[in-house]
Amino acid sequence: MVAAFGAALGSMLAGLAMPLVLQRLVDGPIASGNTGALPWLVAGFLVLGVVEAALLGARRLLVVRPSTRLETSMRGDFFRHVQRLPSSFHARWSSGQLLSRTVSDVAELGRFFAFSAVYLLVNVVALVAGLGVLAWLSPVLALVVLVTYLPMVLATVAFERRFHGVARSAQEQSGDLTTTVEESVLGVRVLKTFGRGPETVRRFTAQARALRVTELRKLSLTAALWWTITALPELGVVALIAVGGYGTATGGTTLGTLTAAVTVATTMRWPADTLGWLIADASTAAAAADRYWQVRDVPVTVAEPVRPRRLPCPPRGELRLENVHYRHPESGEAILRGVDLTVPAGGTLALVGATGSGKSTLVSLLARLDDPTSGRITLDGTDLRDVPLDELRAAVSCAFDEPVLFSGTVRQNVALGLPGGREQDARADERIMDALRLAHADGFVTALPEGLDTRVGEEGTGLSGGQRQRLALARAVLPGPSVLVLDNALSALDVHTEREVEAALRTVMGTVTTVLVAHRPATLRLADQVAVLADGRVAALGTHDELMARDERYRLLLESPVTAHGPADPGQGRGPWQSAAPEVGAR
Repeated sequence: MVAAFGAALGSMLAGLAMPLVLQRLVDGPIASGNTGALPWLVAGFLVLGVVEAALLGARRLLVVRPSTRLETSMRGDFFRHVQRLPSSFHARWSSGQLLSRTVSDVAELGRFFAFSAVYLLVNVVALVAGLGVLAWLSPVLALVVLVTYLPMVLATVAFERRFHGVARSAQEQSGDLTTTVEESVLGVRVLKTFGRGPETVRRFTAQARALRVTELRKLSLTAALWWTITALPELGVVALIAVGGYGTATGGTTLGTLTAAVTVATTMRWPADTLGWLIADASTAAAAADRYWQVRDVPVTVAEPVRPRRLPCPPRGELRLENVHYRHPESGEAILRGVDLTVPAGGTLALVGATGSGKSTLVSLLARLDDPTSGRITLDGTDLRDVPLDELRAAVSCAFDEPVLFSGTVRQNVALGLPGGREQDARADERIMDALRLAHADGFVTALPEGLDTRVGEEGTGLSGGQRQRLALARAVLPGPSVLVLDNALSALDVHTEREVEAALRTVMGTVTTVLVAHRPATLRLADQVAVLADGRVAALGTHDELMARDERYRLLLESPVTAHGPADPGQGRGPWQSAAPEVGAR
């Protein structure tokens, strides 16, 4: 970048030196009629032109690699940082805003460093150097040009202050527009089902029009500045010709000096004309940098431990929650208020509670997707915050109620559970099929057009909800974890399929510590203990039968016609409108 700046500056100075040669040419051979020095002056003019062109090309060659490398490294660093941020951060930020910062804002910074950053400095130096050359030729002519340039400097300062805010607003609106597009594409089935397509189009159109208004404000500000920085240098040249012409006519200034001064002033036009555009680009890049660092400066709270402690090999799987509290980082709302639980190695704990009781927050803490505000969670006596993240991720595996599948094949999605996603290992397919059989997903996967190589589409939209959940469950059990966390991971299955999956899970639960969120009695009977959460606390603890006998809150949760997370089992208060319809196959 320094070399590129030097090349651009050298090119600009070579252009400013050419009028000095022109002055010698006019006041020498042309004025005197002596052609002896003419070839040398013409050769000097040619050399300066070649140097100017060569350095201009060198600038382009020099700047390409560092600017693109900077853009690539910033984008990669941003993405890595976002991946390391806790789940509470992602709950606050829309994907569209993160996407616009990752792609558009970083691209804006790359363009700025590739061109505008260099020429913003070079052009300022060129204007100062041009005024210096004019002062050397004629102080009076330099003063004439300076008087016309001072209003231009004041206008650019005022412009930059106004433009920065408008540019930031445009980038924020662009991020909101991106979010609308992404959400409407991912939720197209919901929008179609409820007939909300036209409303979404109206909302998108309103956002696009608001962005258009902001962009037009940017253009109007830029146009006003362009008019100022174009008109004032023109007036400077006119004033220069008037004053210099009078001086030449009265003998105070030579013709060569006037010619050189006009040429210098004309050469300064390009740095002056582009100054407004460069300042506008700098303001846009500054707004992009603000947005980039707004996310990049968010501290990583779920970080690698300073003094890591290793788990036993293999981990036994004993979990302890000791006075665990959790507050939402933005609102400060207390979600967990002193939870104490113990799950022995190989034991099964079920969590039950109404919506908002803290179940999903608690299981996310077990996987260290977030950290407790106070208290601690230990695995085999080691605080989770002291365990290296890769080791913890290998020991604790999760399946959530909203299964996320990525654009790719069935094999690639399930193989995310393998260390490093090594889906091409020699025994990978055998292990994948074993996991699919345990999740009772092998039947529908085999029936897919290309089996494991069938592409499931973005978010798995080519599959039913139950099929997506079974693939997510297979992904969770594939690595053979010591702790298996199931956050309502069977909620989309019909009763018959759920019972088959539960029967298969019984063979795993004796050797794996399992924490599951569930509301169907058949699932809860799998657990050694059931913890009832209410207001962020453990309100009751016992087996399913014990709690049914003595805890009214527990009975109400299970006997409700519709529980907090879906219909109850047959015989548990199902309303006449509910049915246990079989799951629809792949569409």
